[in-house]
Formats: sequence, structure tokens, C-alpha cells
Amino acid sequence: MNHLIISFMTADRPGIVKVLSDLISEHKANWEKSSLHQISGVFAGVVEIAVPAENATELADKLAILPGFKMQIEHVQQEVSAPETILVLELTANDRSGIVQEISSTIHHHGGNLLKLVSTQEIAPHAGHELFKAKVTISVNKNTIDTMIDALENLADDLMVDISR
Repeated sequence: MNHLIISFMTADRPGIVKVLSDLISEHKANWEKSSLHQISGVFAGVVEIAVPAENATELADKLAILPGFKMQIEHVQQEVSAPETILVLELTANDRSGIVQEISSTIHHHGGNLLKLVSTQEIAPHAGHELFKAKVTISVNKNTIDTMIDALENLADDLMVDISR
């Protein structure tokens, strides 16, 4: 099996996932992983597709010409990586400019690899100011977990870090 990673943006409308999944099925391919989001009237996503080698080029060509889509397609080899600890961090802090940069730099500085970041802004109940909330999935060497968590918690007095292992 070959693997395609597609990233796309298109104006939000009903049926976008159906258009993509129909085309993927027509080429005997499998929709493996995805992250799809509607943001400010735009529907955007990243999808990993496993496709038989004989269908990979045709599927990529058909995806590339879908009307109304801005599409980037990469042919990739699946990698088997060294086992590391996967952590899911739930972060909450008063929102401020640069918070994602501070968090990502701290994770990188302590040898972590950011695998997924989903963030939102919410109004704090009873306080009325904006909160930054994020769910971050990282891989990290188990020997550096404690120092990384300490460093994240020390970024600001208001930053709370909840950990799932």
C-alpha cells in the first residue's frame, strides 16, 4: 500500500466529506486518519489515505483537480519510529499573544515532539476574560517528562497543565 497525505481548504458547504470519501472509495483506498475543521466559513483538513500502488497516481490526480478545493498532496512512506511515551496535555491559561509559541518552544526544548494541537478561546465563567484552552498530544522520552511538565507549569502563574499518559 502507498500512502497519501492530503491537506485541503474549501468554502464550507454540506457534502465535502462525502465528495472526498466517494473519490477515495472509487480508487479502492482507505481513509485512515484525519483532522477536519470548519473555521470562519472555511472547511479545512488533513487526511491520511492508504491506497493500492496501482491507484495512487490516479487518485492523487483526481484529488488535485477537485473544483473549489485548494489541495496539497504528498506521497509518503509509513515510518516505524522508536517507541516513546505519548502524553496528552490539557492546558488552560489566560489568553495572551504568544502563548502557543511559548508552549511549543518549551516542548521542543525538552525533546518533545508535538503530534497534535487543538486549541480554542473561551470566555472564563464568572470572570468575563478570554481563556486559552488546548489539548496537546506529544511524544517524549520518558526521562524528560517531569522537567518538561515543570517548565510548562512555570511559563505563567495562570497556566494549568493536566496530564494523561
